[in-house]
Amino acid sequence: MDVSAQVVNLLQAATVLLLAPLVAGTAARWKAWTESRTGPSIFQPYLDLRKYLRKEIVLPEGSSRVFVVAPFLAFGAYLTIALVVPVITPYPIPFASTVDFLGGGLLFGLAGILTLLVAIDSGSNYAVLGASRTVSFAAFAEPTLIIVFFAVAVITRTNNPYVTNNLLASSMAAYLAPTHLLVTAAFFLLLLVETGKLPVESAGLMEFGMLEDGRVFEHSGRLLGVLRWNGWMKQFLLYSVFLNVFLIPWGMSAQPTVLAALWNIGVLAAKLLLLVGTIVLLEATLAKVRLFKIRDFLALSFSLAILSIFAFVVLGVP
Repeated sequence: MDVSAQVVNLLQAATVLLLAPLVAGTAARWKAWTESRTGPSIFQPYLDLRKYLRKEIVLPEGSSRVFVVAPFLAFGAYLTIALVVPVITPYPIPFASTVDFLGGGLLFGLAGILTLLVAIDSGSNYAVLGASRTVSFAAFAEPTLIIVFFAVAVITRTNNPYVTNNLLASSMAAYLAPTHLLVTAAFFLLLLVETGKLPVESAGLMEFGMLEDGRVFEHSGRLLGVLRWNGWMKQFLLYSVFLNVFLIPWGMSAQPTVLAALWNIGVLAAKLLLLVGTIVLLEATLAKVRLFKIRDFLALSFSLAILSIFAFVVLGVP
């Protein structure tokens, strides 16, 4: 196998692993600025991660091996996704042929289920409450995700994200087609919910609307660090897929070299800064909604995804 391809493979995995905390730190810093606060350093997630990994693990009474093993299995699932989706290349890297859009969605679902099992196994009322809320909203989010994947399939006649990237980057008519615009809007709304950016949950321990923090309420030490890292990687991967496949498919070099991959990392960083800035502004300008309103938000996303299919049936894709 080509040595250069293997280096690019490792470089993509390292990009997800190392830059995911930086994206989260940048978002937290910018959000603090919108609230007239100085905020933490953009490198604060790295400091938190080092602190977590150096602390001992305290296991809840009555927990099983699932509590310890599942976070690492979820970490492996996200790392696998990092090797098969367009992150720093517009062409498939060595392991990309093993998983398509549907396979990537299943891996995301597997990691989410593992996180839910960890919360349930902890035996904590707060953790189980956060898990139950996540499941109730996932019942509305998963159909939207399936329709989004289906819309991608009808646009390109395949479920390969690299084919979608190349088609949209080379054809402005396909990019401006109603089907693509509607499915991009649906995926963006879903992205806000999946990454916890919808202004409803809070990291405060006394907030009854918390979702992500509720599921990891009983974790500590290295296990908490792994779960935090999982959340950052999930956010980074969803952002990368949204940017490179749906919103901004241009800019990446198609040369299969390490130098081109390094250039693409810079391009991805610029795209991420634009997306993070947009989401921070949305968080700052939108008022917090009640928890049950998330279902209405997801219903809107699902409606846009369905409309994208209708648009394809009626108008087709140029």
